[in-house]
Amino acid sequence: MPQISEKIHELTVGQLAARSGAAVSALHFYESKGLISSRRTAGNQRRYARDTLRRVAFIRAAQRVGIPLATIREALAELPEERTPTREDWAHLSEAWRSELDERIKQLNRLRDHLTDCIGCGCLSLDTCVLSNPGDVFGERRAGSRLMVDKGRG
Repeated sequence: MPQISEKIHELTVGQLAARSGAAVSALHFYESKGLISSRRTAGNQRRYARDTLRRVAFIRAAQRVGIPLATIREALAELPEERTPTREDWAHLSEAWRSELDERIKQLNRLRDHLTDCIGCGCLSLDTCVLSNPGDVFGERRAGSRLMVDKGRG
């Protein structure tokens, strides 16, 4: 991993990519989504504050556990500008995400346990389809396949 001198307070996109392990395109994407920010030099080159390294690590860790980018952006927006996220920040935010992750784990367990029950079925109205139609909620509305809920009905 490339070392960056403590004297350097701003990083180029290439330095940030090399140090964070994120692709340059990912960094540009994060910036376009408001997750990180840069300033532009007179030559229109991006320069990132050194604390962006921690923000990128924070984003990538949250993504690895399945947190959507919109939720990550909301979390980062709670932090004061120009401040590196701390362990306490991560602990606070990850606690807030715990119930969402617990629900996803339940859904994934249900998917794993019932995956072979509905592969290729396609009807989405069988009461045995616990993945796409738990409790046969679509069958209660009317007969036939109901992949999308009609607007104005439902």
